[in-house]
Amino acid sequence: MGSSRKHNVQPGSAATNSVQRSFAILEFLNASRRGWNISELSRKLDIPKSSTHVLINILSGLGYIQQAQLSNRFQLSPKLYGLGRRALHATPLSEVMLPHLHWLVQQTSLTAHAGILEKHHVVFIQKVDGQGMVKFDTYVGKCSPLHCTSLGKALLSSQTPEMLQSMLSKYTFDRFTRKTIVSLPAFMSELDRVREQGYAVDNEEEELGVRCVASPIVVDGVAVGAVSVTGTVTQIPPENVAAVGERLRTAASNVQAQLCNRPFPARNGARKKSA
Repeated sequence: MGSSRKHNVQPGSAATNSVQRSFAILEFLNASRRGWNISELSRKLDIPKSSTHVLINILSGLGYIQQAQLSNRFQLSPKLYGLGRRALHATPLSEVMLPHLHWLVQQTSLTAHAGILEKHHVVFIQKVDGQGMVKFDTYVGKCSPLHCTSLGKALLSSQTPEMLQSMLSKYTFDRFTRKTIVSLPAFMSELDRVREQGYAVDNEEEELGVRCVASPIVVDGVAVGAVSVTGTVTQIPPENVAAVGERLRTAASNVQAQLCNRPFPARNGARKKSA
C-alpha cells in the first residue's frame, strides 16, 4: 500500500535536500506493505533516479532499510523498527491506552488498536490482539492513510477547522477498494457523521471484508489519539456497529479521564458481549 500523500522536498542546501529526501523515502516505505524499487520511489517521490539510488545505498548501508529477498524492492529494516518502538514507548499515551484496549478486547473479542495523528497519516501506537483465529497485519509503528481508516477519521473529526484545511488542502484521496471515499466533499460529510455519532467507521474502505470502528480521545477540544476495534464484516455486522461504537466511546472517555486526572465515567456494558 503506498503513501496517501506525495512528498514535496522544498528547495534548500544540498545537505538539507538529502536529509529531507532520505526521510521522505523512509516515510514512504513505512506506509507500504510490498516495498518499492528504486524506479518506483524516484517516480512517486519526484526525486531524480540517480539521487534515489545514492540515498537507497546510504540508508541500506546504515542498516535502516533492506532489500527484499528475490526482488528489487526495498523495505524498512528491524533496526528502524526498533528505534520507532523505543520512541513510541517514550510516549506515555501508549501505556495509558493499553488497559483500555484490553477492556475493549474483553468486551468485543475483536482486535483493538490505538493511534495518533502524525502529519498526513495515522500511526499505530498500541495493539491488543482479539480472541479467536482471525489476526490482522497491523503493528505498533505502522502508518496508515487517514481517509479510509476509522482511526484516521476519528482523529480528524476533532481537529480545528484551520488544521483540517491545512491537512486536507493537498491531501490525495487514494482509492483502495470500491468503497473508499475519494473526494474532499464526501469526506467532509463523513467527518460530520463521525462528530454526530461520536465514533467513526471504516466500512471496507481500506480492505474488502474488514470493518473497523474508532472513537477519538479529545482533550481541550482536540483529538490527541483514538482507539479502535477491527474485525471482519461477519464479526462486526452492520446491526452491531452502533453497539460497538458505544464501547469505543466509553473506552475513549475513560482514557480522556485518565489523561485529565479525573474519575472514570461509569462504564457501560460491563458484561462481556461479543461484537
